[in-house]
Amino acid sequence: MKKLIAATLFGVVMAFTAINASAADTTLKGTATCAKCDLGTADKCTNVLQVKEDGKTVVYLLKGEAGKKWHKNVCKGSKKVNMTGKVSEKDGEKVFTVSKIK
Repeated sequence: MKKLIAATLFGVVMAFTAINASAADTTLKGTATCAKCDLGTADKCTNVLQVKEDGKTVVYLLKGEAGKKWHKNVCKGSKKVNMTGKVSEKDGEKVFTVSKIK
């Protein structure tokens, strides 16, 4: 009986891990910049990532601590980067919550 409970518990943990793996981070390659200082499209300094998708430039609003710390690198210009994180959408805008920047 203890083995059955342990095996069931192990199966539940593995299933939970598989679910989390399906929501894995995405890596985007593009140009990080400031929407206010570089692009002139915002009223205050805002980190964004410009990515080419299907021949069009898509702008992701950057969220997360890694993105905030990166601002000093792109406030007056832009940098080519690879960023890892989670993609979402809020109020019609694409949002990228950054966990790692290369």
